[in-house]
Amino acid sequence: MQIERIPELSLSAEDDRQIGVLLDAAFGAQMESGFDGRSYYQQRHHLRIIMRDGANVIGHIALLFRAIRIGDQLVQITGLAEVATHPDHAGQGVASTLLKDAIQQSRDSQAAFVVLFGDHPIYAKPGFRTMGNPLRYVALDDCRTHEVTTRVADALMVLSLGDMAWDPKAAVDLLGHLF
Repeated sequence: MQIERIPELSLSAEDDRQIGVLLDAAFGAQMESGFDGRSYYQQRHHLRIIMRDGANVIGHIALLFRAIRIGDQLVQITGLAEVATHPDHAGQGVASTLLKDAIQQSRDSQAAFVVLFGDHPIYAKPGFRTMGNPLRYVALDDCRTHEVTTRVADALMVLSLGDMAWDPKAAVDLLGHLF
């Protein structure tokens, strides 16, 4: 099994298709509106980290690099999205391996934090902490823009990459959509 990092602009049509199939297999039954064969949920990302078994994509994490506001402070983050393992490979360490790589990619960047929306126990091991900040973001649904939404975060998890502390009470403006 091998890990590959693919910038979004370099994603081949075949890899795009395989990631879509993987995401449908991994999340299809859990989601109200699924991926419908897309390799992303609401919007494309900056980097894909995938694991292959032969020619088949069996694991995936999407990364985006973004500036957000935590209170009045503009902060660089890496957002993680669409962490998925094909059900036939569940429990084999695929997601854990990809998560380690994504965190290292983030450490090598200008990001102060890694941020994700999820609640799987896999995120606790590397040190992600659940936060309940008020969030402001552009709501997307079915790949359509809706209103700017403000709500208290559910399933917001944060990993600090350095000395900066995350303020768990500050309002967080994502300066865009959820990921």
